[in-house]
Amino acid sequence: MNTRDYAIVTAAYWGFTMTDGALRMLVLLHFHELGYSPVQIAFLFLLYEFCGVITNLFGGWIASRKGLKPTLFAGLAIQIVALSMLSFLNSEWTVMLSVGFVMTSQALSGVAKDLTKMSSKSAIKLLIPTKAESDHSERLLFKFVALLTGSKNALKGVGFFLGAVLLSWIGFAPALLAMAGGLSIILFLSIFLLKGDMGKSKEKVKFSKLFSKSREINYLSAARFFLFGARDLWFVVGLPIFLTEVLGWSFWMVGAFMAGWVIVYGGVQAVAPGIVNRKVGGEAARGANSALGWGAALAVVTAGIAAAVQYDFYPVVSVLAGLALFGIVFAVNSAVHSYLILAYSDSDKVSLNVGFYYMANACGRLVGTLLSGVVYLKAGLAGCLWVSVGFIVAAVLLTVLLPRKAFASGPFPARP
Repeated sequence: MNTRDYAIVTAAYWGFTMTDGALRMLVLLHFHELGYSPVQIAFLFLLYEFCGVITNLFGGWIASRKGLKPTLFAGLAIQIVALSMLSFLNSEWTVMLSVGFVMTSQALSGVAKDLTKMSSKSAIKLLIPTKAESDHSERLLFKFVALLTGSKNALKGVGFFLGAVLLSWIGFAPALLAMAGGLSIILFLSIFLLKGDMGKSKEKVKFSKLFSKSREINYLSAARFFLFGARDLWFVVGLPIFLTEVLGWSFWMVGAFMAGWVIVYGGVQAVAPGIVNRKVGGEAARGANSALGWGAALAVVTAGIAAAVQYDFYPVVSVLAGLALFGIVFAVNSAVHSYLILAYSDSDKVSLNVGFYYMANACGRLVGTLLSGVVYLKAGLAGCLWVSVGFIVAAVLLTVLLPRKAFASGPFPARP
């Protein structure tokens, strides 16, 4: 395995992730403090998610033709521009001008996020040795994709806390400029240290190949859409506003709590291969059985939280404890999905498939983000949770359709 390049790619992704989490918390808390409604705040993130949809679709195609290094560097550079741009926001502007300006900067950040994520996760497939015995390669692939995804989410949680603290200590614009400076250093080091081509397809990929996917790729991508839509339905807007308005928490308390949740969530993702193997068996890690079982468990957990909030059954305890359990089960679901998309892809098409898959992920987040503000305004946190349950059930039903053979279309031999 190319440990050096894996470490460089991972470090770049880590640095980006911290600024991405901090930016999300900065925007959410700053505009809530200015008196924006949940729906208005949700709209601030819509272009962020929409541009992620477009970026994943075209980014995978570009990476297959030009390689993963240009897309990784472009993602870091665009994020620096987005952070710097947002620091010029003026409180004396009209609401319409402010919202438009923030949405534009968030659009750039959405492009940056998905270029960086697609490049980093596709790189894992290329850095894992595939000529070794298949059992060993399968375990290694699951291990390292879970490690990258888990560490990324843990650091995003650190970013949430960092954003809340920076907003309280130095204010909105200085915090953005400080993050842009730190990310500039990471970009420079990445360009200097990362050598050689990575991820360029052996043959020119036609644009029509963007939508020519295997059955398992389509079903898994659709399941991903509903899985992440379900999470963002109550986590992006509904939960932070519930914690501030209903529970009366301060900004730094909200930031610390959400940071802690995402850090634990990322930690669980990082050790997901061990959890799946211990609870279900090694064979399940290669197929869809573990995704199906953990998806069903997630639906039960979310329905329990929703019922407790709706019927006022110790709502504070139910939300906080339920969120912890939700995070554990969701983390395993996400890790298994991230492993399967790489397992179902051969090395020459990995960026195309990963881009398509994360396009579905971004679509789910886009829909979930919008519904989070709208449903919370109409039906509160309980309404967000019940709609989330419906999304999870849809994801489970799609998982049923996944092939019960390991690597049905991947580089390793299918097993009976």
